[in-house]
Amino acid sequence: MGQATALRSSYVAGVAVIDAPRDASLRVRRRIIVAGVIGTTIEFYDFYIYGTAAVLVFPALFFPAEDPVAAQLSSLVTFGLAFFARPIGAVAFGHFGDRLGRHHTLVWALLVTGMATVLIGCLPTYEAVGVAAPLLLALLRVVQGIGLGGEWSGAALLSVEDAPADQRGLRGSMPQLGIPLGFLLANGVFLVLTAVMPPDPSGAASAFEQWGWRVPFLVSAVLLVVGLLARLQLTETGEFVAVRSSGAVARVPLAQVVRHYPVRIVFGTLASVATYVLFFLMAVFALSYGTAPTEPGPGQKAGLGYDRPMFLGFLLVGIVATGLLIPIAGRLADRFGRRAVLVPVTVAIAVFGLLFQPWFGEAAGTLQVVSFVVAGLALMGLSYGPMGAFLTELFPPSVRYTGSAIVYNVGSVLGASLAPLLALLLWKPDGDIVGVGLYLAGAAVITFASLLLLPETTREDSVE
Repeated sequence: MGQATALRSSYVAGVAVIDAPRDASLRVRRRIIVAGVIGTTIEFYDFYIYGTAAVLVFPALFFPAEDPVAAQLSSLVTFGLAFFARPIGAVAFGHFGDRLGRHHTLVWALLVTGMATVLIGCLPTYEAVGVAAPLLLALLRVVQGIGLGGEWSGAALLSVEDAPADQRGLRGSMPQLGIPLGFLLANGVFLVLTAVMPPDPSGAASAFEQWGWRVPFLVSAVLLVVGLLARLQLTETGEFVAVRSSGAVARVPLAQVVRHYPVRIVFGTLASVATYVLFFLMAVFALSYGTAPTEPGPGQKAGLGYDRPMFLGFLLVGIVATGLLIPIAGRLADRFGRRAVLVPVTVAIAVFGLLFQPWFGEAAGTLQVVSFVVAGLALMGLSYGPMGAFLTELFPPSVRYTGSAIVYNVGSVLGASLAPLLALLLWKPDGDIVGVGLYLAGAAVITFASLLLLPETTREDSVE
């Protein structure tokens, strides 16, 4: 067999798989990385603009009949709906990804999420159509979640399955960059809009509250076209082609992965819980707490009193640390092993949770607040970087899309869907957030135990 088609077999989690061709084009590999990053950036941009709007404007626009705290809770409930929809997307897109291929499945995942986002930007508010407005908002949020449920795993597989075995950690970390890049893009847009459309001194609704909030959602239409063009240039991964050629395509991937890998599904799911809790506490709860008044009125809770643009700026600084550390963590995972990176980082997350009140409490100064945000989001990058390789390597190629999608997205339900809501409930009216930190520390303990019960999946052999 010629070198151009020569394949190497090796083992991941005890299952024989096939490496990418040794002479795989560098240009093709770069195209895969770029398309993966662009796609996940757009999808997470869609996701984050909803999260930001859920804190800043949706309570007043879609739930005005409720008191301020109840309206914010209702808004965060719709935010959490997408996480419960993601496992549905994981099963649906995982099925087609394992049976028909990674490439086209990913295109549809991007299309579903993008169209739902654009439609949210067109929704009438409660003032215009009454209770139908929050119902439509919730429905489109569910559709967003279904699309995102098929996104991450497909992007990770495109990067990992055609990567040399000794670079799967690094290559698998590339789609993870969609999270910080999408966050930067989404919050950057909101930062600009809130700066050019400041609150009306008279207390009347600002231009941002009237119509400016729609702009980030409608911009997603342009980003969707860019993402689709990038993804349509890709080809199928070598490992899936090998599975299809050998006739090993699973008829019902969900049934096969549940039957043969139940332990890895359970502990793989729990292995990502701390990462999710940490990120959504930093991205959503911290924004609520940081911008809450220091002397709250009736129905409000005490916070740090920063204006929204300033605190969004803090988060943008912190998310840069996430983006820088994701590929570094992926490379370290290649060199030392997936668990060798994830276990100590999880311990650090637990310690970080115990420091929530003294570090981020009501007496914190500006430099202390910024350092807290940067430290939390840096830990997020270190814990998230190796996940692209680690979670996909838990399953063989024939059910890898389904298996990795389930553990990743069910982990999001357990770790992220309720994180902002539970944090809001644990946040005491006087500004005490000890309970929020203990919640994070508890999630880290669960993840720590799960990591110890999972196998090390790093390959010992590599391809040039």
